[in-house]
Amino acid sequence: MKRILIMLIAFCLINIASATTRITCIGASITYGATLPDPAAQSYPAQLQKLLGKNYSVSNFGVSSATLLRKGDLSYWSTKAYQEALQSKPDVVFIDLGGNDAKLVNRVHLDEYEKDYHDLIRSFAQLPSHPRIVLLLPIPSFQVDTNQIYDKVIVNSIIPKLRNVANDEHLEVIDMHSMFVNHESWMPDKIHPNLEGTAMTAKRLYDVVVQSRDKNYDIFNNMNQQVKESNFYGYPCAEFTFDNRDCKIVKPKWAAKGHPWVWRARFWGHEPQTDIALLERGFHIVYCDVAELLGNNEAIGYWNDFYKMLTNAGLGKKAVLEGMSRGGIYIYNWAAANPDKVACTYADNALLDLKYWPDSAILKKDFNLTSANQIGSLKVSPIDKVQQIVKGKFPMLHLSADDDEAVDPSKNTLLFEQKVKALGGSIAVIHKPGFKHHPHSLPNPAPIVEFILKATGYEIPFPN
Repeated sequence: MKRILIMLIAFCLINIASATTRITCIGASITYGATLPDPAAQSYPAQLQKLLGKNYSVSNFGVSSATLLRKGDLSYWSTKAYQEALQSKPDVVFIDLGGNDAKLVNRVHLDEYEKDYHDLIRSFAQLPSHPRIVLLLPIPSFQVDTNQIYDKVIVNSIIPKLRNVANDEHLEVIDMHSMFVNHESWMPDKIHPNLEGTAMTAKRLYDVVVQSRDKNYDIFNNMNQQVKESNFYGYPCAEFTFDNRDCKIVKPKWAAKGHPWVWRARFWGHEPQTDIALLERGFHIVYCDVAELLGNNEAIGYWNDFYKMLTNAGLGKKAVLEGMSRGGIYIYNWAAANPDKVACTYADNALLDLKYWPDSAILKKDFNLTSANQIGSLKVSPIDKVQQIVKGKFPMLHLSADDDEAVDPSKNTLLFEQKVKALGGSIAVIHKPGFKHHPHSLPNPAPIVEFILKATGYEIPFPN
């Protein structure tokens, strides 16, 4: 009996050990935790371990000053940590290399960056554990010395090359650069995060690890359309014609459960940081070109057909509507006609009253007007349809540039906000003091992304 009990205990211990998810973090000084008072406890891998708890084992294989390049001044390939990382039997590998490759001494070899990255990835992909591999974009450098880690090189050379590699290898990418771009205060020496910065990094990677995924869903296979495939910042993009309209769908590397999606109304690819951040989190991004129908009944009809095709192909029943500038007309006129099909809206310096649209000829054509004098009495804009819009009870987020010279906030977003609130609707406005109509969005889209995640039920809270 005693022998059987010992065997059972041993069996349980083996099962517990085998159930542990092993996470391997490779990188340079930021991964190691350089400049932190206690790297062993405060580096982002160490904090990730605390967040994930006992069913995970997070290992830190960071080496200060290491490059991804084989010919770099301190190549990660030649380090003991690289060999130990290969032997760690990882289930998940986070790769954070590229910042040191932006130094002048290493830039001469950047033509070899993509090949070396492919080789590094494959050295882990071929391991018996077949790990999930996630690439991290380098965080910004706020150094002004162009001989050192120079941010323009990171942005214009390292990041595009890294996204190309991710696209070729069908791997996930996490945009750490945008997350830090407005937080120079998190980096006292201009290149290494402090404790607040490493804590935010750990939380972002925690979200990556724990988010539920539907890896089997592929909308390209479900929608029965002939498509041409292209590359949208490292993500597969299907381009096709539907109802004689140009359409696009970008799919994530894996779909979040429930298959959430963002409907970009206008200006495809302009200031895409919010779209990219949501792709990282398993959202799809879609587009159906109805320019310049300005949200009239014809446009709504095309979008109704497109919506039916998308949801029949498996996307969620409620869309996140994204409208920049006159895209605001498109999203809210469709929402007024379909309030039960909207999860939330994100409008950015949005035109919401067509009386202020400058091209009277287009207005006359789109709305069957016989005279430009009729434009002043038009009641076909979101500003006129607030009662229908708020019936959907969905939250709305607006960005508003206070000095917008193209779309007067007082006649559009601010008046719309007043009307929505008067009817009990949910709307939040983020003001951008001193900004004009351009640029749209935010360099760090976190406030927009957090709003959308919360509105759609995909927000991942800190663990207790």
